[in-house]
Amino acid sequence: MSEAEKIIIADEAVISPDDWREDFIRSSGPGGQNVNKVATAVQLRFDAANAPGLSERVRQRALKLAGQRATKDGVIVIEAGRFRTQEQNRADARARLVALLASAAEPPPPPRRKTKPTKGSVERRLKAKAGRSTVKKLRGRVGDD
Repeated sequence: MSEAEKIIIADEAVISPDDWREDFIRSSGPGGQNVNKVATAVQLRFDAANAPGLSERVRQRALKLAGQRATKDGVIVIEAGRFRTQEQNRADARARLVALLASAAEPPPPPRRKTKPTKGSVERRLKAKAGRSTVKKLRGRVGDD
């Protein structure tokens, strides 16, 4: 296999055609009587657990992002039957796999830094609470003084 066939998603995510398997199944989408005869839908199976081109971080995130599309064995199953032709469905399934792995390869967000509310915002909040409390007290029954 040559380097040209590999799909480079990020530094930590490089996949080759050996890492996935495509099966063709009958589609439930448009196509009239043709839909009963021709297997145009694609079921792409990507073995994320054993793919050598994925780092451990990307592998874990990809399986987490895949959700129910991932099996217990770490295989991600993508079904594409949106289009009427096999080639369009193949391209769609591959594009969805690349998008999933690209989002898994994104760097983690920076950690949240805790901040204290300003003194003025605390005072405004307490003043608003006191105002609401006063309004609610005034809603009660009027007493005979």
